[in-house]
Formats: sequence, structure tokens, C-alpha cells
Amino acid sequence: MAKSRPWHRRNTGKIISTAIVAATLGFGLGAAEWANADAPVAPALSIPTNTAAQQTLVNLPDFTPIIQRYGPAVVNISSTSTKVVHGQMPGNPFPPNSPFYQFFHQFMAPQGQGAPQHEKVESLGSGFIISPNGYIVTAGHVVRGANHIVVTLTNHHAYPAKLVGLSVRYDTALLKIDASDLPTVPIGNSSQLQVGQWLLAVGAPFGFYNTVTQGVVSAVNRPLPDDEYIPFIQSDVPINPGNSGGPLFNMAGQVVGINDQIYTNSGGYMGLSFSIPINTAMRVVRDLQEHKAIQFGWLGVEVQDVTPQMALALHMKEPVGALVASVMAGSPAAKAGLKPGDVIVTYDNKPIYNVGQLPPMVGDTLPGSHAQIGILRNGHAETITATVSALPENLQTSRSAPSGDIPRLHIQVQALTPQAMKGMDIHRGVLILAVAPGPAATAGIRPGMVIQQIAQEPVDTPAQLQKIVAKLPADQPIPVLVRQGKASIYVVITLPKGK
Repeated sequence: MAKSRPWHRRNTGKIISTAIVAATLGFGLGAAEWANADAPVAPALSIPTNTAAQQTLVNLPDFTPIIQRYGPAVVNISSTSTKVVHGQMPGNPFPPNSPFYQFFHQFMAPQGQGAPQHEKVESLGSGFIISPNGYIVTAGHVVRGANHIVVTLTNHHAYPAKLVGLSVRYDTALLKIDASDLPTVPIGNSSQLQVGQWLLAVGAPFGFYNTVTQGVVSAVNRPLPDDEYIPFIQSDVPINPGNSGGPLFNMAGQVVGINDQIYTNSGGYMGLSFSIPINTAMRVVRDLQEHKAIQFGWLGVEVQDVTPQMALALHMKEPVGALVASVMAGSPAAKAGLKPGDVIVTYDNKPIYNVGQLPPMVGDTLPGSHAQIGILRNGHAETITATVSALPENLQTSRSAPSGDIPRLHIQVQALTPQAMKGMDIHRGVLILAVAPGPAATAGIRPGMVIQQIAQEPVDTPAQLQKIVAKLPADQPIPVLVRQGKASIYVVITLPKGK
């Protein structure tokens, strides 16, 4: 207990020091009183006190009504899972040519690994009740892979819970306990959140049950690298391990998010917290409750950021939007008329400032619905309508084979066979066989990539590529569309003067 409470030792030190000073002062006072027995006595110190209720001088939000009304609907979730670990065993101390090697080898596990062992792992998180008959929402990673889940209410009643369903992409899970007449939370509208609004989180950070923390909305629709389909709510609400899955309340007492993760270098809160918007989560919850397959919106494009250099090459005034690198044949984007080189700047009338904003917007779109997409094509603004479909299962890639030198780029290329194009799901391009130091190498082009487009002109053969390159200006950024495996991206090449 002493190690977990480092302040205990400091308090003890203060007490000891104070006792020594008090003893010293006590002796001094006694001597003074003995020497001045007839001195006048000072009047007793009088400090006026006023315990009556005072008027509030500064108006700050009072969170007590939210906790009193909806706090009982927040639950603690403990889960147990099993993972397989391999115990380490010492390797054979003798070389293979030693006569003792086989003797020891028959008693040793290969590669120094012992027999697999099953290790029990316990996790702690939070959740909230959404229906009186026991449906509970939490973060998916709190219960993923769990063999046993227990839900504990604020009245300390514990219930075994059944996992109704879980979405890994949306990190949302739905649980069910066998109970009735339970307190519930109201569900809000996360799309109405604005930066600067007050928020309240309730959970069990580090196992401290029913902990309340507060903060404000720092940003909305925040993309994160590992969760491209979730438009996170960023806040400065203190969140720590154990808070995951708990509710994020607005000032009306409505749940607007599920506390999900933090950005940290220390393992604890550092001022950056991220929550799943409740609108996104509840769409998943409804599908889980009805045992439906969870579908994600899909356009069929690969996109990348618009760098300042790329914006210059595309004749754009500023580097904004999501640059379309490839369009899959037969996809909603292809049917709508999107092309490589288009820059998506709005989606359903919402601005797209960077590539990370687009995937969660598309993924959150119901398959079958129409989306208005604002694009810049060759510097001109257009609006197209796409019918969003459901995300397909998988894509496949492959390779090719017979050539030409492109001296100005310092590369060697060859034509692609129809089989190779089919395998890579592309319809044109030339395969790069070799890259020497020069403009292509500087731009990051490597052997094995495929050049599909240069200066926004399609490339089908080595001769065609050579003809286009010969006409390109020097000392100007040129956009080049290349493909590696199943990913197409734009790079920028600046050609030197001369042939």
C-alpha cells in the first residue's frame, strides 16, 4: 500500500518536522511566561465566520444533475480471456556435430520454446445501459475475445453478460444481461457537437469505479490512422485505461460518444482523448440488435493527400482535398464519372480538407443512398452524384512480362500483358524494370511499379510514355500516377533541362 501512495511518506515527514518545531516553541513559550508572569495578556484572536449560503461569483457548469439522474446507468465491465504463451527453455548447449547433441535434443523443445501454456488475461472497462431489459453498449476492444464477461451496476449487483455482437471496424459492442427495470441513458445527436462545448465522462479509470471527469470538445470528425472508418470526437476530457466503453455526456445529459482511446507517451492521459460518435455507434448497435450484417459505404477509389507540390502540379490554389489515385472498374465512383486526377473537395456538402476525412464519411453512408461529391478536375469545379454501395470483400493483385528505355526519366520499362493488368485490376500502364539515379528515383519511383499516367495523360505502351515525356517542360512539377501492388498513388517529378 505504501508504494501505491507515495504521498504517505511525505506526510509523515511533515508531521515529524512539525512535532519537533512545536516542542521547541513550547519550551520557549514556557520560559517567556515564567520570566514575564505579570505582563498583560493579549486579547483572544477573533475571526469572523459566515456559513450562510453565498451568491456564486463565477458561473461554471454544475454536473451534479447529470450524475444523479444518469449515473446509475453507467456500468463497470470486467472480462476474462485466454491467450497462449510459450515458456522459454534453454537451448541445446552442444553443437549438432557433438555426440551429446542428440541426447539433449530429445528433451528440448525446438528453438528454445517450452510447451504452450494458457494464460488468463483480465480486462476492465465501462459501458452504459440503453434499454431497461438489459442491453448495454461498450467499446469493442473491452470485450473482444473474452470468454467470460461480468457487468456490475452502481448498486453493486453483478450479472454475467452475453456478447450480442461486435464490430471491429467501428470498435463497438453490444452486450445483454438478464435483468429488467434498469436505469437507462438518453441517446443524443453527435452531429450537433461543436468545438468548445462542455462534455462529461463517466467510467472506471485504473479500476476506480464511477469516476467523473469533464472537459470540452477539442475537434470533431478527427481521423486516426488505425481507425479510418471512425470520425472521432477529440476532447480534453481526462480518459485513462478503464474508461474505455463509458459514455460521453453533453450538458443535456445525453450520450454523444463512447470513450475509446487516448494519445499518450506515458500510458496515461496527456490531454488528447478520442471518442466514437454516438451516431456512428448506434447505427452499428441497431444492426447488431437485429442480427444484421454490418455494411460500410464504398465508392471504389484510392485517395491520397494533396501536398503543396502536388497542388502546384495540378494547378490548384491551395493543397486541400483528397486526390483520386485510382478508380475501380464497375465501382460507384466509376459509374458516377470520377477519374484519377480528380480532387474531392466536398462530400455531401461537407468540406474535405485532407484525405483522412473522406473514408469515415463514405463508410458511414448507408449503402444505396446518393452522395453529392464536389471535385476539382483540371482546376475546374464540378459536382457529381454517386450511388454509394456496400464495401466488397477483397481485392487481388499480380504481375507481368516484353521494353524500352526512357532516358529523360532514367528508367527502363516494358509493356504489361493482359493477364498482368487483370491481376492488378488496372486497364493500362507500363512496368518499370530498372531505375537509375535521376528524376524518377528522386520522386520515389522504384522497379516493380507501374506508370499509369503522366502529366494527366494515360500511358499504354513504352513508346507512348517516351513520346509524352519528350514534350514535357523542364523545371516544372509533373504529376505521375504509379501503382504498386493494389495501391495507386501520385508522385511528382521535376525533369531537368536537356534530353
